[in-house]
Amino acid sequence: MRRVPLAFPLACLAALALVFISEGSYRQAVGTLDALGAMGVARSNIQSVERSMLNAETGQRGYLLSGDAEYKRPYDQALRDIDGTLRFLRLHYRDDAAARAVVARLDELIETKLSEIALTIRLFDEGKRRTTDEILMSGIGRERMDAIRALGAELLALESRRVDAGRDDIYRTLMWSRIGVAMLSFGCLVALLLYLRQSSALVRQQLEQKRRALSERDRLELEVAQRTAQLTELARHLQTAREDERSRLARDLHDELGALLTSAKLDAARIRPRLAGAAPEAQERLTHLVDMLNSGIALKRRIIEDLRPSALGNLGLGAALEILAREFAEQTGIAVHHQLDAVSLDADSELVVYRLVQEAITNIGKHARARQVWVRLGVRDATVQVSVRDDGVGFDPAVRQASSYGLIGMRFRVEAHGGSLRLQSAPGQGTSIEVSLPVLLQRDGVSADHDAA
Repeated sequence: MRRVPLAFPLACLAALALVFISEGSYRQAVGTLDALGAMGVARSNIQSVERSMLNAETGQRGYLLSGDAEYKRPYDQALRDIDGTLRFLRLHYRDDAAARAVVARLDELIETKLSEIALTIRLFDEGKRRTTDEILMSGIGRERMDAIRALGAELLALESRRVDAGRDDIYRTLMWSRIGVAMLSFGCLVALLLYLRQSSALVRQQLEQKRRALSERDRLELEVAQRTAQLTELARHLQTAREDERSRLARDLHDELGALLTSAKLDAARIRPRLAGAAPEAQERLTHLVDMLNSGIALKRRIIEDLRPSALGNLGLGAALEILAREFAEQTGIAVHHQLDAVSLDADSELVVYRLVQEAITNIGKHARARQVWVRLGVRDATVQVSVRDDGVGFDPAVRQASSYGLIGMRFRVEAHGGSLRLQSAPGQGTSIEVSLPVLLQRDGVSADHDAA
């Protein structure tokens, strides 16, 4: 209907035409049948007139022959019937001038014939039998009856012609109705075929569009998968580059800056004996310088540990996390509970876990206002499970936070190593971060990572 705006109006027009033809044929047929019924009643009344006249004449002759008044009953009944029948005929033919004239002549002849019958009966009652016999033998009554029959036959012939015309009209109405219904049915079939053809074309077009959409979706999904893989690889590369840069800076600080600070401290130690007994002020300055060098060496060590935790490479993941938790508790005063089991991970995954826990407890110290923290490391269902949970203020994960990039970075970092991260939090109910990473496969009881080392 959207493609062919005239389809609905044409369908409505065809339906109205079909209803119009059917209703018109019905009304025409009903009118003709009613007219045929009236014609049948008229024929019956015409024949009834003839029968009533015969009954009246028969009753007359029986009475004249026998003198028995019982024979007058058909005559009396005929008079009543003839009067009603003539009234019907006059009413029935009131709109037909020719038929109305025939009815008028018939009415006149019947009136005359009935007057003749009444006259003979009256003369018979008066005892004038000879006059009565003369009237009967004169043949006038027979001529009048023949004329009445002729007029009745003329009316019957008129009704027969009307019946034939009505029947022809019914046949013609039925034929036109048949033709109209056939034409409309043919038109509906043509419209149905066109609709089916259009629907088939539309279905083919929809299937083609669906195929194109599926093809485009597959292409986009492939492109998204490729871009996601590229982004994951890029994130992993950036993280590796970042850690490599941290390692390089840690080595430079350890080698270069450490050597400089150590050399300065040794020089200060050599100078101290030579200044013995000298000015107290110079001795104080030297002591202050040594203290400052010691503070610089301690700061250098902290920076190196932040850049590349030596405990991770020397003692393992569990010990490094334990040290991290202890230092966090000492710095913030927050109670840290830890359960750290031995796990098998490659060096990069161990560094990912360490950085994740480090960033999680740093965020807890900045934002959570927690009193207790739980850190757990273990193996379950062939995966390494890491969780950091606090009893702080929490937040709504559905609301985008301005400082949520750290969590996004955690997720990308974990997914880049084939793992998954799940965050649970609610206002007033603390926050829980759970990470799953694949266990490093073992070879001859020793991890592949350790073999490579």
